Amino acid sequence: MTSKSKTSKSLTPNSLTSKSMTRKQEISQKPSIPIFADIQSPRLDLAPVTPESLLIQQRNTPSMRAELGAELGAAVPDEWPHENWEPHVFDYLLNLYAQDAEAVGWCRYLLLRHQTGRTPSRTLIGSFGCGFPKPETGESEIGYGILPSWQRLGYAPEAVNAMLPWLRSRREIRAFVAQTFPHLRGSIRVLEKTGFEPAGAGFEQGTILFRKTRTGTWHGHG
Repeated sequence: MTSKSKTSKSLTPNSLTSKSMTRKQEISQKPSIPIFADIQSPRLDLAPVTPESLLIQQRNTPSMRAELGAELGAAVPDEWPHENWEPHVFDYLLNLYAQDAEAVGWCRYLLLRHQTGRTPSRTLIGSFGCGFPKPETGESEIGYGILPSWQRLGYAPEAVNAMLPWLRSRREIRAFVAQTFPHLRGSIRVLEKTGFEPAGAGFEQGTILFRKTRTGTWHGHG
């Protein structure tokens, strides 16, 4: 899926394909899910998108937001989910996790930290995802989405800047790529602020491609 509003792409970029299952995973019907710590940026906690959190949303009961909030330790606004967090994402990610459990760490919720008196709290405001590097190119595709009430406040570039070094610590990645539409100036600005450069036509019809190589320049969290 390609971006709409202030997003690059959804949490399921085309390149999020799994590597071959290990023998242990082939034997087990329920491979163990690794535990990934939250990644912190100046204002955000980037928490893994766990199978449990996906199942809560897949069931979509009247108490879904309360259950998801309890799972994440965060408030879940009525605006959730953002427009790119579509129902097919749940099946896609659950199937992917069953094949390669490390993908859990490559998909993150964006939790905005607050300090209310002496009690810290968090609010779910978006998501980030990245695909494993393609064997033929070494490129990984990123995607993200921010709820409308929190757009244009610098949270998307902050999340991208926090995630890319962690992703490169996990796999050899030659470059990151992202697709968006030419009219989405907010999305283009996010990519420019995080060191991505125009790279021609995108993989999907009507999109444009941006690329950030290992030597790209960071431009802060603004």
